[in-house]
Amino acid sequence: MALRLGFDIDGVLADFRTAFRLAAEECFKREIDEAADPMPPSEIKRVWAHIARSSNWWMTLRPHEPQEIARLYSLSRAGHWEIFFITNRPASGGDAVQFQTQWWLEQQGFYLPSVLTCPGSRGDLANALRLDLVVDDQLVNCAEIVGASAAKAILMLRPDEHDEKLARTAVDRGIGVVSSLADTLPVLGRVHDLLSSRRGRLLRLSDWFFTKPHETLPDNPRTSRPLEQ
Repeated sequence: MALRLGFDIDGVLADFRTAFRLAAEECFKREIDEAADPMPPSEIKRVWAHIARSSNWWMTLRPHEPQEIARLYSLSRAGHWEIFFITNRPASGGDAVQFQTQWWLEQQGFYLPSVLTCPGSRGDLANALRLDLVVDDQLVNCAEIVGASAAKAILMLRPDEHDEKLARTAVDRGIGVVSSLADTLPVLGRVHDLLSSRRGRLLRLSDWFFTKPHETLPDNPRTSRPLEQ
């Protein structure tokens, strides 16, 4: 069976923290010090209102590791992985959040992405999708995933947000911890190899006798059948 993976977007792939700070500076017409105390709820609410009025704001976020997103796509094609990108982004002006996120992922080299907007429990979603593993930057989401499904979870704590106590809490709950997407991809490769080795002798035997060569589309599938204008 194909490896089924879930990826959160903001904090894992997209640099939401910087984008939100820039939106706050635009909203309040002043510089925001990242090292300062967190903004009060009233100011955070104003920033979100500003984002809601901004056209296609989710398309403007910078990727943390653009090369690794493209590499994830290549690995998924080679390994026949099924990847679901999961987000609870609120609406901004312009196109739907799902479309903005799909467009953004394609700009990073991940073609034809499956994007799910999920305001509810990540654990319930992981269970419904029968995911093998989910990568998220929030411990509460990772805990929901391992508690409500058979999926494994990886918590991404980037170097500028690393919290040793949080990391230990995650590990104690059986949740893996990584600091980047580059660190995550080798883990996915090991999970892929592990699942492949456990497929069973009969299934391997049937593959031996009945598997035929498969033709696949090129790395960028749009080159073989571009969308009509």
